[in-house]
Amino acid sequence: MRLLLDTHVFLWMHTRPERLSSRLRPLLADPETELVLSVAVPWEIGIKVAKKGLTLPEPLEDFVLACTQLVAMTWLPIELRHTLESAKLPLHHRDPFDRMLIAQARTEDLTLVSADPWFRRYDVELLPA
Repeated sequence: MRLLLDTHVFLWMHTRPERLSSRLRPLLADPETELVLSVAVPWEIGIKVAKKGLTLPEPLEDFVLACTQLVAMTWLPIELRHTLESAKLPLHHRDPFDRMLIAQARTEDLTLVSADPWFRRYDVELLPA
């Protein structure tokens, strides 16, 4: 199984794992599960930190790199085909980071992991967090 993590899922994994569902936790820990992280995630986290809406236990770069190495995540860059797919999506959700994750999940045939109820309005494989 290949899972694309929403920003809050990535943060919960490393700061508040109790917020994750009991169904999801074993999947995230399973070595057979490929955990994929979009480069949009640290970008979004950086904006939240800059706006003072989020505090991390260490500088952004250190936090993100340590967390992704701890559980061997695969980085997913943003490519032109992702941006074009995002532009085609209906405007159910206006958050550009969430729209990018939806587009990437659809384009790369990934299961998107999120607690965001808006994601259910899109044609994307979704695993609730």
